[in-house]
Amino acid sequence: MSPIVYHMIGGAPDPVAPFSHAVEADGWVFLTGQMPFTATSNTSPYPETIEEQTHQVFKNLNTVLEGCGLGLADVVAVRVFLLHFNDDYARMNAVYATYFPQGRRPARTCIGVSGLARGARIELDMIARRGPGTSNG
Repeated sequence: MSPIVYHMIGGAPDPVAPFSHAVEADGWVFLTGQMPFTATSNTSPYPETIEEQTHQVFKNLNTVLEGCGLGLADVVAVRVFLLHFNDDYARMNAVYATYFPQGRRPARTCIGVSGLARGARIELDMIARRGPGTSNG
């Protein structure tokens, strides 16, 4: 068993609570949920629409993945949290589907919630697996 590695990634949004951007154990990398912050400050504004917020969350998660030496192809599971589930589900899915090729999509859970940090409409977290030849950032 390898030691647990706690990743804080430069260029990723500042945490809104006491957490690491990602934690790695034995090749599994658990990414903390990201909000749609448009800059590294966790007081930066969110885009307005669910489509724009979904793209921004993916941008922020990609920053964390890349900081760990990984990419979307290494993602094995995703959890999506939606504030306005009925209004945003289909529109979020249309954007989400552009990030993973058909036939190679991660396992996923999508949950409607009663609130998200700083009034976001969406939050996503991910689990990735380090393959042979990928470094730990």
